[in-house]
Amino acid sequence: MSEVRVAFDAGNHLGETPIWSADEQALWWVNCEHPAELHRWHPEGGAHRVWPMPKRIGGFVPKASGGLLVALADGVYDFDSASGDLALRAPSPFPAHVNLHECHCDRQGRFWIGGYDTRYPAHRSAADAAYCRLDGDRLTIVATKVTVANGLAFSPDGTKMYGVTSPTTLVEQFDLDPATGALANRRPFVTLGPGEGFADGATVDAEGGYWLANVAAGALRRYRSDGTLDRIVSLPFANPTKPAFGGPDLGTLFVTSTQLAIPPVMTPTAPNGPIYAFEPGERGVPEVPFAG
Repeated sequence: MSEVRVAFDAGNHLGETPIWSADEQALWWVNCEHPAELHRWHPEGGAHRVWPMPKRIGGFVPKASGGLLVALADGVYDFDSASGDLALRAPSPFPAHVNLHECHCDRQGRFWIGGYDTRYPAHRSAADAAYCRLDGDRLTIVATKVTVANGLAFSPDGTKMYGVTSPTTLVEQFDLDPATGALANRRPFVTLGPGEGFADGATVDAEGGYWLANVAAGALRRYRSDGTLDRIVSLPFANPTKPAFGGPDLGTLFVTSTQLAIPPVMTPTAPNGPIYAFEPGERGVPEVPFAG
């Protein structure tokens, strides 16, 4: 494994949703808020572009037809990066105190998204968010009782979905029917122990390993598909938010970070806010664009 390094000093308040574009050989990600932005950076040459967003942005996915689907607080929008135009595709199914948040596509190109109940942390039991599937122009709620949706990822064969209801230490696993998109058998997958931080964003590698960002703990944890801990990668910064594989051979793991005031359970030696990267030895799974 290579050393963890700063790949791009983004200075993000809340960096999230890194996605590698193989066509562009570029990394995309968001700064959810303060300010709400969509970013694209080309490691070869260093070109960096930022698109301001009109409200909080939780994430995005590329579309097979071109452009992006962007998750803003109140709905899912089609986004044209050339013009900057946004067009509402599906409004949020949640009350106003729940923002749309983390999203991803499964192996069949279906769009999935979770919410963020903004009453937390003032109301510790707030959990009006949920995970949703995009069906046409409607977001269908499929898994409820979520505070902040995180850890969303899909197994390489497309039969398992992972999710986290932050700020807990629990990662859940669902059976996913690739043909219909139906979820079943919601169950615990991994529970972090004392001093191991909180479960945040995640990705999977080509071997089915689940890479979980431990915010506050300055670590990534790789779990085998049966939930067995494979190894822990210590990071020099405290608040990793989400990893994503990229680079020409999908052998580089990029990690976003946040400057949110989260008390660390380790002693950081590097700042939060940049995009970090290292080569773990595993390779990622190519992104599947939204098929709709």
